[in-house]
This record gives sequence, structure tokens and C-alpha cells, in this order.
Amino acid sequence: MRYFIEIAYNGKNYHGWQVQPDAASVQQTIEEALSTLLRAKTEIVGAGRTDAGVHAKQIFAHFDFAEAIQSVDLVYKLNSFLPPDIAIKNILTVKEDAHARFDALSRTYEYHICLEKDPFAIDFCHKLHHSPDVVKMNQAAEILYTYNDFQCFSKSKTDVKTYNCSVTMAKWEKTGNKLVFTITADRFLRNMVRAIVGTLLDIGFEKITLDDLHNIITSKNRSNAGTSVPAEGLYLTEVTYPKELFL
Repeated sequence: MRYFIEIAYNGKNYHGWQVQPDAASVQQTIEEALSTLLRAKTEIVGAGRTDAGVHAKQIFAHFDFAEAIQSVDLVYKLNSFLPPDIAIKNILTVKEDAHARFDALSRTYEYHICLEKDPFAIDFCHKLHHSPDVVKMNQAAEILYTYNDFQCFSKSKTDVKTYNCSVTMAKWEKTGNKLVFTITADRFLRNMVRAIVGTLLDIGFEKITLDDLHNIITSKNRSNAGTSVPAEGLYLTEVTYPKELFL
């Protein structure tokens, strides 16, 4: 039987989602816990691969197990077994061919920026000393809707068949001394969100113009886009699937 497992984690202590040869990863930590509790080697396949230091408020992974699982009981045991910075939210029975990565309809990320020193946000937001122009950055965010090829925001030497992504929502919101950028798309390239945020901040600080953004995107050249912002401000917040996947 195939199961989806809903996960949240603080990425500070992990070298990203994916298993690494000589570094702690979220995937490996969960696989080891599942294998111990189910008494069988259990591998999981995630909806995406967050980089080192990136957080997830919601991410799904799938795994197979020969027997029926008491989800509430296993969730409790996993949360007791796992370190405090990884939480299991739910375990759901799905169709046998359901895939956590390929069946995802959309993914949503948030990027958090603090505009003043906040001792309670260390490792959870990017600190800026000055406030950028949020109106201009929202004008720039709307430009993303008009393009599909985002190679200019992709990490170089990425093994993908296409750089096409469909952005369905991109906006900045300012509340008090905090800025949050939210973006939704059907898929994301490696480092894409952090590169987009860095480029939009350049517009907010008037280092480049809205016309420059059009030129950056059409150039398909990563070196023309802005600097990637630090990982600690980035959160994967939602992954959506077709309802018919779940039993």
C-alpha cells in the first residue's frame, strides 16, 4: 500500500531535504525513523528538494508498506522518535500509483524579511537595514505572470528537461516591520525563489528597473539576475494534489 506523509520542519540543522553522503538531511532522518518503527527498510520520495537551511511548513512524501497502517498511532510514535525540529502532521492512504513529486498540482513558498533586529526571528528571516519600495516590487512580481521560461533564476548546471514554470501568484505584503513574499507555481527550479527575491529587492532598492527585469528574464542568463537571498528566510508552505489521489 502507498501512503502520503505530511511533514513540517525547521531546516536550520539539515543540509536540505535530500539524502547526502556525509551530512544530515530531513529525508534520511525520517527514513531511519520509519524503518525502525515499521521494522522494514523504508524509503520516502518527497514533493521537492529544499536546500540547506530552508524550512517547510508543509511538504509531502510517499512511501510503500505491505500492511495497513494505523495512521494516528504511527504519527504519534514518529513524533516521539524524531528530533524536535521535524514534525509529522498526518499519514494518508493514497492510490498505489500516487507520486508525491509528479502528482503535485502546485507549490507555494514564502520568503520572510525582517526590517528591524528581532531576537525571536534568528534563523527564520532575512534581516534588512532599510525598507525597499514594496509598490515597485509588486509591480515587478506581476511581470512574472507573463513569462514561462525562468532559466535566468535557475542554479547553473541543473539537470532539468525544461526551465518552464507557470507562476499563478506572486505578491509582497508588509505588516509592521516584516515583509513576506509569497509565490505559487506548478513547479520551481533549483534556487529559483531565492533568485527571484534577490532580483525583486534590486528593483525595490532602485538598483534596476522594471524594464531591466524583462531583459533579465529573456536573457535566460543567471548572471544577469540578482543575488540569491539567504536560505533562512525561505519556507515551503503548501503543496496541493488532486483530491482523487486520496482514498
